[in-house]
Amino acid sequence: MKNILLTSALALGAVATASAQQAIETPKFGDNWSLGIKGGVTTPMSHSAFFGGMRPVIGLDLSKKISPVFKVGAEGNFAINTSTEKGRGPRSKTAFDDSYVGAYGAVNLFNLFGGYPGSTRPFDMELQAGAGWGHRFETAIHDINYFGTKVGLNFNFNVSDYVTVSVSPSFLWDMTSSPVEQSTASYNKNRANFNLMAGVAYNFGGNGFEVVKPYNQAEIDELNGQINALRGSLDGSEAANARLKAQNDALAGELEKLRNQPPKVVKEVKNNLESVRYVFFKLGSSAIGADQQPNVEMIAAYLNNHPGSKVVIKGYASKDGPEDVNIRLANQRAQSVKDALMKRYKIPASRIVAEGNGIGEMFEEESWNRVAICILEAK
Repeated sequence: MKNILLTSALALGAVATASAQQAIETPKFGDNWSLGIKGGVTTPMSHSAFFGGMRPVIGLDLSKKISPVFKVGAEGNFAINTSTEKGRGPRSKTAFDDSYVGAYGAVNLFNLFGGYPGSTRPFDMELQAGAGWGHRFETAIHDINYFGTKVGLNFNFNVSDYVTVSVSPSFLWDMTSSPVEQSTASYNKNRANFNLMAGVAYNFGGNGFEVVKPYNQAEIDELNGQINALRGSLDGSEAANARLKAQNDALAGELEKLRNQPPKVVKEVKNNLESVRYVFFKLGSSAIGADQQPNVEMIAAYLNNHPGSKVVIKGYASKDGPEDVNIRLANQRAQSVKDALMKRYKIPASRIVAEGNGIGEMFEEESWNRVAICILEAK
């Protein structure tokens, strides 16, 4: 008994140490229950041939994992009555000649020494110890009840988080010397059985343990600082966004004002009779009419007579029609005069500047504003 208490104390100490090294999220009461069935053989350790005294045994097992390292459970094992077949005479009138019902605790050695990996291992091993009530069915004399202790190993093959197949060798001791009047508890191979069981268990809820990282206060303070910094950055971003929105609204207002303003009209104020010539155009046209060819010829003659001179051609349109069409038409009229000077009169492009100046309002007669004003510049 002293050895049992010492072993239990060491196991509990190891469990406490392992639990301190990892933070496991506390499962609910209904998590981590397992129900299993098992079968195998049992044989006395003395007073009988090892294999000759062997008989089949079946059992049930209900357990709950308290932590990844430690679990508790209850089991019931029932040895099949084969005494008559083995020639020893009948001992029991029932199908069973021996039974054991007890409670136990088990330590997962892999999780204890290797640490819990956060998931179920494909294979692990448990050390199991327990105590309970034993009963022998007799016919010649009365039935015998005894206090038993049991120690064994469980070799677990975890097919999945939900299904476990195990092979379990164990020893069961009758701790009394019954029917002696003054019985004493002791470990004696003459009152021990060897059991070899195989079983399958279903794990309700699967693995049921989740590893969580424990944070110290310094880490928590650092994370809080980062959160506050992000909040400050967010507040600054919102303020910057508000400023940008205000600027955008102001620009939108300015754009609306410009849209509502009348088109800009350029007036030609300089009109020197010696340096300015006019080429007029018909409504909506940029083609130079036959009546305007003499004006273009005069410009070409001047440029040929004054080799160092240049001409600046400014195209205009009247206010008739859409504004964008008139702006394009003003540019085309200036370009038409330039093309005529270059192609027909061979004036170099370097001596000609042509530009569209939009809608003109130089003349009260609206049709006169459909014009290309050619300003001659002497060297």
